[in-house]
Amino acid sequence: MEILPNYDLTKLNTFGINAKAKFFVEIKEEGELTELFESPIFQKNPKLFLGGGSNVLLTEDFEGLVILNRVKGTEILEENTEEVVIRAMGGEIWHDLVNFVVERDYWGIENLAYIPGSVGAAPMQNIGAYGAELQNVLENVEAVEVATGAKKIFKKEECCFGYRDSAFKQEFKGKYFILAITIRLSKTEKKNISYKILKEYLEKNQIEVRSPKDIADAVTSIRKSKLPDPKVIGNAGSFFKNVFVGKEKLAALQKQYPELPYFLEGEKIKIPTAWLIEKCGPASPRHGGASWKGYREGDIGVHEKQALVLVNYGGGTGKEIKNLAEQIIDSVYSKFGLKLIPEVNVI
Repeated sequence: MEILPNYDLTKLNTFGINAKAKFFVEIKEEGELTELFESPIFQKNPKLFLGGGSNVLLTEDFEGLVILNRVKGTEILEENTEEVVIRAMGGEIWHDLVNFVVERDYWGIENLAYIPGSVGAAPMQNIGAYGAELQNVLENVEAVEVATGAKKIFKKEECCFGYRDSAFKQEFKGKYFILAITIRLSKTEKKNISYKILKEYLEKNQIEVRSPKDIADAVTSIRKSKLPDPKVIGNAGSFFKNVFVGKEKLAALQKQYPELPYFLEGEKIKIPTAWLIEKCGPASPRHGGASWKGYREGDIGVHEKQALVLVNYGGGTGKEIKNLAEQIIDSVYSKFGLKLIPEVNVI
């Protein structure tokens, strides 16, 4: 383990923001944590934990210690004829874990294919897509407390999962190094293809789902068609969460906007944030009328195919992207009375 000074973080965040860390360390083995926690640099500086860097916006240099989780490993803990329990270390790439399980015909996370980032970041966000969420399969989260170095295992109920939210993003933020997660998957078919976009894709392409890999491949194809590759255009995927409203608010909005799309998720009513953003913003000849979709200002903007995605075309700063996000939030609130919440962690 080596702590490095004045470290360039440009390649460690998918926005490609040019920022530096006062100190930087890469952790590859669990045993290195003890040495790290005893370090004066660790004890005396603010800390930022990074995984895949796909859910963070750096608005300035970080005047502290950035800790990169590269602890790898995936193992099958137990299995029977119906289920399998898998432990994955936090430094693993999430999509690699999805590939690991679908290649073995295990059901449960195939709808979460091609989500960028690391396994360690997954429980922080309670990642979800196409009708599935991590909390549906999670057994526990192993984490090391920063203040004491003690390991703790959080059962699913203790993680306080919400929509793209968890205790690790709220009261536990910055207090734990997420070491590993354990998930319970099914060996018997439990396909989840009711989500509209996924269902339409499967029908259009005449795909008969016979394995979890069929779904994972479909989701990957959909995501690639909608979202820009961070290696080509800097971005962090969806910048904002979708919006949930009550029946009264929905009814009021429908009177003014009859075309307003919405989806019922249990007792919740979800309004696609992308639609709201598309209906606000500066004049956009490309989309007819005012729209943030496709908007560009210098080196930053809103992706032309997906209004939820803010992009850095190269040379943009974190402060510029943050300012754009705030403009979008204000315009949506002004028009619809709905407050957008960033999904990305702004530093």
